[in-house]
Amino acid sequence: MAQTTVRESATERSGEEGPRRGPLRRRVVWFSALVAAVTVAVQWVVMTPPLYYDPYYVFEAARRWPDIPLDQWPFDQVPHQVNRIGLVLPTRLMQELLGSGQAAYFAMAALGGIVFYVGCYLLVRSLFGDRVGLPATLLLMAHPFFTMTNPFAGQEITWSMGVLLPDMPGAGLFALGVAGLVVASRRTGRRQTVLLVAAGLCLGSAFLVRDFVAFMYLGIPVFFRLLGISWRRLWVVAAPMLGVLAVSMIHNQLVWGNAMSAIRSAAGHGGEPNEPVTRMLALRSFERAMTDWHPLGWVFVALLALNVVGWAVTRDRRLALTLVWFVTLAVPLTLLSGLTDPHHITLRGWLLRYWFPVLPAFLAGGLGALVLLLGRVSAVRVRTGLAVACCALAGAYLPVAVAQVPDLPRDKAWNELRAWLDGRDDLPVIWSDYRLAQTLTFYTKDVWGRPQWHGRIRSFPHEYRAIPVIAENGPFLFTRWRGQEPAMVANTRLDAEGGYRRLWRSSDGLLEIWAR
Repeated sequence: MAQTTVRESATERSGEEGPRRGPLRRRVVWFSALVAAVTVAVQWVVMTPPLYYDPYYVFEAARRWPDIPLDQWPFDQVPHQVNRIGLVLPTRLMQELLGSGQAAYFAMAALGGIVFYVGCYLLVRSLFGDRVGLPATLLLMAHPFFTMTNPFAGQEITWSMGVLLPDMPGAGLFALGVAGLVVASRRTGRRQTVLLVAAGLCLGSAFLVRDFVAFMYLGIPVFFRLLGISWRRLWVVAAPMLGVLAVSMIHNQLVWGNAMSAIRSAAGHGGEPNEPVTRMLALRSFERAMTDWHPLGWVFVALLALNVVGWAVTRDRRLALTLVWFVTLAVPLTLLSGLTDPHHITLRGWLLRYWFPVLPAFLAGGLGALVLLLGRVSAVRVRTGLAVACCALAGAYLPVAVAQVPDLPRDKAWNELRAWLDGRDDLPVIWSDYRLAQTLTFYTKDVWGRPQWHGRIRSFPHEYRAIPVIAENGPFLFTRWRGQEPAMVANTRLDAEGGYRRLWRSSDGLLEIWAR
């Protein structure tokens, strides 16, 4: 059977030529704006409070830029986070516009979500049209992988929606770049050149946000082959990518005195794993990431299987492209997760968010394969029945996916704490562990970053089993962790028998302040 080229089988090829191109472009813009608006709405519904550790370090590094003390805690321990200037510099811009408070954090997290979901929509749409692109994006947006993100909840899965991390924006930029390549394959001359340059800028910028997307650059020449673009045009994509890298190196030389700091930081990331790792566990990294966290993770495994079956039956090059996309990340991520050396891991491939860059490929490949396979069924009644069954399955998926969202705690307790602290002068200090203390820094200010409480926040490592002597009189901010986090000060009794009294408690019981 002859292979089907992307150009020949483009679902909306006729709609992209002649007088209809203008209305089509407007439709794409309006649908992209709709996806962006729904992204912000979903983030508002979830409303994860600003989180500690990596998100906090990125936000704090942006606030201090360009004077980031790389030789001081915590930046000496997380140089790879600080070196991702594709995340740090836009965050600093948000702080300049909105202040150094929760509004800037929320806006930057929302921007990352918009890039991810719009990138997913445009990628799937460029391959299989709006009839697949919009449902695919909705499926992804409603999935528990992107709603169960709050570690104060009992059903935390991963940190994604509403969190200031590189995974979503990095994956979205790469998807935008591939979408640009797909559309460029249907253009010639100057229009193709402009699209290839734009694709190169997106692909290069993805590295500045999430460094290991560089592994997927190995698939770009294959993408060119599958899309029918001449390899002689690779330089048009490579030039802006190299330009982005050059700008990054100039920045790093000026700010940190080492042009190679980002590359060195990425290459030196990792070490002896905290938990036992075997080669078999490393080999199962993808399966563990998709299925260990939530049963609906099997949806993505099923989409990958559909992609494989669809390509085997139809030999459609679009399905080959999404499979190559997956392989270019899966192979190095699995190798570096302990398959090569279980005693030295560079990446933890069993973490779900490390696979975000290939989720758009799963949606395009899986749902696209389903459409192509249904189209090959000659009997109208059978095809209609299968289509109805697929719609019923999707209808059953959505209620299951969003069932737990109404029970998420949002940041209600933290806002109540902000109101309680506002203007108080009888609390010169509040103690807590690193995790709560870092989030607390946002709620001693208003959403724009203006201080409302002028006391000091002091903290200690969360590994402590009891409140340290220096902090035992309090006041002490406390929570009973409901997510995957270990308990705090488990050997200390915070009650009257332990010599403590409760000064404040949120209405939902999430946060408490105790003192002797």
